[in-house]
Formats: sequence, C-alpha cells, structure tokens
Amino acid sequence: MIEKQPISEIQTSPSEYHYESHKTEEFEKSSAFSYHSENLNRDVENNIQEGTHRGLDARHIQMISLGGAIGTGLFLNSGGNIAEAGPAGALIAYCVVGFMVYCIMTCLGEMATFMPVSGSFNHYATRFVEPSLGFALGWNYWFSAVTIATELAAAATIIKFWNEVLPDAAWSTIFLVVIVAVNFLSVRIYGELEYWFALIKIVIVLVFIIVAILVTAGAVGSGTIGFSYWNSPGAFNNGAVGTVSVLLSAGFSFQGTEVVGITAGEAKNPTKTVPRAIRNTFWRIIIFYICTILLIGMCIPYDYPDLQNPDGGPGTASFTLVFRLAGIEAGAHVINAIVLTSVLSACNSSMYTTSRTLMGLARDKNAPAFLGRVNKYGSPFWAVVFSSVVGFACVFVSIYSAEQAFVWFLSITAVSGFISWAGIAGVHIRFRRAYLRQGRSVADLPYKAMAYPYSGLFATILCILIILGQGYGAFTPQFDAITFCTSYIGIIPFFLCYIGHKLYTRGKVIPLEEVDFETGRVTRFDIEKDNEVDSEVPRWKRVIAWII
Repeated sequence: MIEKQPISEIQTSPSEYHYESHKTEEFEKSSAFSYHSENLNRDVENNIQEGTHRGLDARHIQMISLGGAIGTGLFLNSGGNIAEAGPAGALIAYCVVGFMVYCIMTCLGEMATFMPVSGSFNHYATRFVEPSLGFALGWNYWFSAVTIATELAAAATIIKFWNEVLPDAAWSTIFLVVIVAVNFLSVRIYGELEYWFALIKIVIVLVFIIVAILVTAGAVGSGTIGFSYWNSPGAFNNGAVGTVSVLLSAGFSFQGTEVVGITAGEAKNPTKTVPRAIRNTFWRIIIFYICTILLIGMCIPYDYPDLQNPDGGPGTASFTLVFRLAGIEAGAHVINAIVLTSVLSACNSSMYTTSRTLMGLARDKNAPAFLGRVNKYGSPFWAVVFSSVVGFACVFVSIYSAEQAFVWFLSITAVSGFISWAGIAGVHIRFRRAYLRQGRSVADLPYKAMAYPYSGLFATILCILIILGQGYGAFTPQFDAITFCTSYIGIIPFFLCYIGHKLYTRGKVIPLEEVDFETGRVTRFDIEKDNEVDSEVPRWKRVIAWII
C-alpha cells in the first residue's frame, strides 16, 4: 500500500525521480474515474478519442501489425531488389532496415501504451515537441496515403498475370470503392477483415518457404541449387551502391509496421496488446522477410530476365517465379491470386491509418474540424472520403501506365515513410527527456523502449542517411534530372508544411517542464484493469496467441 501524502508534499519532495510512485491513491482513482466515466460530458475539441470505439481485440492488433507490413513490398518488389543489389546485398539491406524498424517500433510502443490515442505519433509530436512538427509529420504521413495509390497500381498490375479484361483504371476504381466502403463501417469489421487477410499472407509465405527450400535442395525442379548462384553470377550486384539503393525500397517493404501504434487508440487493453504485438511482430518479420529474401536469392540468380523486368509487371513477382521453377504451374495462379488479396489488404490498412491520422490532425486543430467527425460506427467518415481522393488520383495516373505509376508512387511513399519513422524516433527521445525532467519514474511506464537513447538515435540518423543517400544513382555516371526528382520529391511536402506552419503560427518548442503528460494518459487504474482482464484468459489461449 502506497502511503498517502498531500499534493503539496508531492510537489516539493526532494526525491522527484519517483514522481508516479508519490501520487496518492485518491488522485489516481479520481483521474481514472474522470477518464472512464460513461456519463462525463466531454468537449470534442479537447478529446482526441471522442466518438471512436475500442473495438480491436488482441488478436486483431497482432494480425494488423503483421499484415500491414506484408504486402506489395515483399510480394512484388523483393525480386527487383535482388536484381539491383544481388542476393547478399539485398539480404544485408533487409537486415539493417529490419533492425532499425524494430528500434522505431519500441519507441512508438512506449508512447502508445502510455498515451493510447488515434492519430498517434503526429499527436505525440504536437504534445511533446511543438505543434509545427506535429503538423508537418501528420500531413507528411497523410501524404503517404499515396501508398493507397501504390497498392491500387500494383493490384491492376497483378491482374495482368491472367488477361487484360478491363483497363488498369477500371480495376483501380473497383478496388478503391470496396476499400472505402469497408472503412466507413465499424473498426471491428476492419479488424476482422485484416485478421483473415493476414492469416492468408502468413500461410502463403510459409508455403513459399517450404517450396523454396525444396527447390534449393533439389527435391523439386531441375536439381540441387544451394548457394551456387551466389558464386555465379555472384552474391553482390552494383557493389555498395546497389546495396544502399535497395535500403529505400526495403524500407517500403517494412512500412505498415507502425500501424500498431495508430490502432492503440481503438484497441482493448492497449497496455497489454500493443507491447505484445511489437515483440511478436519483430520475430515474425525477421522470419518472413529475412528468410524469404534469402531463399529467393538462392533460387533465382540476380540476372534472371523475368526477375529484373524493367516494367515492374507480374514477372517480377518472385513468389510466382519460384513456383514456376518448382514445376507447379497451377500453383503460380494461386500464388498470384493470394498476392492480389494481400496487396488489397495492405491498401485497406493504408486507408485506415491515413484516415485516423487525418482525424488526429483535425482534433489537434491542424486540419479542418469537420475531418475529425465520426459516424455512428466510430469511423472518421470525412477523413476517409478526403483520403480516398488520393486513390482516385491514382486511377487517372493508371490510365497512362499502371507499371510506371507503381514506380513513381513507390519512391514517394518510401521517402514519406522514412520521414515518419525518423519523426517517431526523434519524438520519443524528446518524450523520455521531458518525462525524466519532470521527475517521473521510468519504472512506471507500461512499456519501455529498447536501449534508450541509442535505439532512437540510431533509427533517426539511419533514416536521414537513407533519405539523403538513396538518390545517389541520379548523379552517376551523369546527372539524371528525372531520377533526382523521383528520389527526392517526397521530402518537399514535409519541409513546406513545417516552415509554413512555423511562419504562420510563430510557435515555439515546448519547454521540457511544460510538456503535458496527464491528459489522456494511461493511469495505474488502467494498468491494473488490463492486468485483470489479461489474467482471466486461459494460459493455453495465451500460448496459442503467442505462437500465431
């Protein structure tokens, strides 16, 4: 039992480090009561969670965090990465980016469990650093709604594996209408769809791993391959430049993992489900991504003609190529169909994250207020509509060329994603500094980031280096203006938003002592409640949940 003390004594206590531990039970309970009371009249402008529903269970969060990271980048772009850097170069790039992503996820997890809100990291930037940074990061992440366009262009491309029954723009329109309709409904429906889509992705990746192992071992196909392609034509292509150039597209493959932080505001028991999703997602991504890239590099030489299809068409779907090498022609059709559903799942996830980000911007007064309104299902109706505009823009671009549109959108989305990741890591460093400056105890955080502050510094610096270095190819052997613009155009919106907001508002960085850690935070009452709910789940169910 914690000894009760007057508030005045707490504020003047010389042992300020254990801030949370000095709080009285009366204060804690009253905070919890005011936060959870169903009859409390809340001001919509001051409550970022107003109207949203916590309808996502632990299994939804687990699968969404995994499914959001398995899509176009893995299924369509992995072959092109191996063709660019060679099997060893691509493997190194994926390992480096994978570790960086895990560092970022732990940073986001610490903030998301302490203060679970929709729109997450742009709200954290506004709260813990300054409004201008939150404005720029939020709109930058919304700008990555072009991911929706990337996935739609990819879906139209995959359809061509069979026959061009309809134009690319027609397929993009059909898919977009369905995805928008889903996002108008309850978040629980979104969670269920993503749960089953993610299961399909997991199954197909596991089947692919088994088939690829059989191909390399010579059990199927033309004979034993092993690491022979690492000797001829070789393990690396284009040297260090090739490996560095793949870092950006490898990052695109991992983009979507941060969705677990955005779902925290609509998750049940976030202090338990979010940390569990982060820990398990790390191992799953390592297994699925690293093993997949390794096996593709073993099964297919980097100079294989279809692997480096310059049009970015269905021939670059390395999963399909491996099944063909195994002599399973019918399996290639099944794989392509499942890849299509996976891409649409990633598009659905992108629509969810961008609409919630836009809602968070509106409720932080960084976007028009009507974008923060929700319908009776708890869905930000107008934010979904506004975000879908980007998707419709993609439809018009696809009229020109779905393959070329995919390449353009891929570059823009990847740069925008790296800016968001750098922002998450940087904001977390500021969060922890302010938290300690105010005399609070790290032991009271529901979840703690790995190796603070080194993990955040590593992720921030690496993201910046990748953003700046990924356009190196535009300068060699001679300057290519088109490649230069494609590589760096994604940086422009962020700086325009930040500088414009800064000049307009004349805002300043929030002093560490004035950072607000009380509004919307998780209380000890919440943690105890989550622990109680979690303890009621049978042990065998927790074991199964951890495995799958």
